[in-house]
Amino acid sequence: MKPLFLYNTASRSIEQFFSVKEKQAGMYCCGPTVYNYAHIGNLRTYIFEDVLKRVLTLNGYKVKHVLNITDVGHLTSDADSGDDKMEKGALREGKTVWQIAEHFTAKFRENAKDLNILEADVWPKATDHIKHMIEMVTILENRGFTYKTSDGIYFDTVKFPSYCDFARLEPESLRAGERVDMGEKRAPTDFALWKFSPKDQKRQMEWDSPWGVGFPGWHIECSAMSLAYLDLPLDIHCGGTDHIRVHHTNEIAQTEAATGKKFANFWMHGEFLNMGNVKMSKSGGTFITIDTVKNEGINPLAYRMFCFTAHYRSPLTFTMDGLKASAVSLGNMRKAVPPESAGTVDVSKVATLMEPFYQHVNEDLNMPRAVAALWDLLKDTSIESQVRRACAAAADDILGLDLLAAPLETKQLVTSGDGPAITFDSPVPVPDALKNVLVAKIQARRTARKEKNFKLSDEIRNALTAQNIIMKDMPDGSTECQIPSSVCANCDAVVAALS
Repeated sequence: MKPLFLYNTASRSIEQFFSVKEKQAGMYCCGPTVYNYAHIGNLRTYIFEDVLKRVLTLNGYKVKHVLNITDVGHLTSDADSGDDKMEKGALREGKTVWQIAEHFTAKFRENAKDLNILEADVWPKATDHIKHMIEMVTILENRGFTYKTSDGIYFDTVKFPSYCDFARLEPESLRAGERVDMGEKRAPTDFALWKFSPKDQKRQMEWDSPWGVGFPGWHIECSAMSLAYLDLPLDIHCGGTDHIRVHHTNEIAQTEAATGKKFANFWMHGEFLNMGNVKMSKSGGTFITIDTVKNEGINPLAYRMFCFTAHYRSPLTFTMDGLKASAVSLGNMRKAVPPESAGTVDVSKVATLMEPFYQHVNEDLNMPRAVAALWDLLKDTSIESQVRRACAAAADDILGLDLLAAPLETKQLVTSGDGPAITFDSPVPVPDALKNVLVAKIQARRTARKEKNFKLSDEIRNALTAQNIIMKDMPDGSTECQIPSSVCANCDAVVAALS
């Protein structure tokens, strides 16, 4: 197998991966702030991190994967102002902070399971590591990197000369008012390590500290928790691309200032999932959850497949039609896997055939090319069926798509070629003969409606209804056909009746 190459945000280049300890890899991933449901944009990052973990394992590494749970301290503004997201979420839900933290943590883990994301080895909660955070802030204070304001203890970024290096920031462009509200900060890039509780209100989450009652800053949490479970330097630190400019830059500054050591050798970031031209986000109200996907009757693994249509470092635009197309693609891939049969498999032949797939995943997790390589294998009928099945099983160790499971019961997307999409919603595959008849009928009905020939339009609908085929005209102009399995089982008779 060829060496593993990964894109390192720190160097802005693809580098060969080497771990600090032989065949052991420590990986820290910024986890969810559990004040609301994780949306599928958040989950795209965790899917990329899951693939990374699987590829590291493929390359012989024993991975120690740490994924934190932020249940305190994440404010609504990067400027260290605004409400604590957890307190705000508790108010929204009419529950305590502790209750919503437990609820949304459980929901996140359920989403991860739905998506076949492997369990992290350690799931540290911020509220369980307050002691570690206070100790780290104390070290920074003793080393002269902090100052006190009326609302907290802040990190003095001027004291850390390389602060701007990681995110390629230009200090002269960081004028007060452009990036943050300065308040009592000495510099716009300074950030809170410990925040004092407001004097006019009682917080649900607050702790005693050497500086007064309060709560930790968001950034100090990840530094303290990563150091509690992994050695420095970390082999890999992961997160979303939106973490580069502030959160990860701050993590580097405070960790290296406190320890005098390099924080991480590799930094890896997943790109945004967009809806139209807008980044999917909870704050903007533009987000879809895995429950939304499930309520549409779509297997969540179709979303995992959808994520593989783009490289993790490329923005990806979400549409429901795109997701449905991925569901069809996943169903077709499962159908292409030959059934299990007796006989031995030539392991060396499997290894040889899998070389292109492994080469693509080792080239900075190039999943679109890896999926294409697997398709080529599955469609090559000159390869023995059991060898193709073994290749699918090997690939699925990386893909996590349950390729050896039964084909998905999904909506099958068909483009009519003239007008909006037509979707067949059936518990079994719809035969081509019936598809062709239905497409013709639906197009004829669309033409009749356009020409205001409502009598003909109604006749077509009634003919379909008589065969237990239900049409639904969707708001986007597409048409859904709901087809029971009895129709597909009696396809010839139905086609004859409709022709």
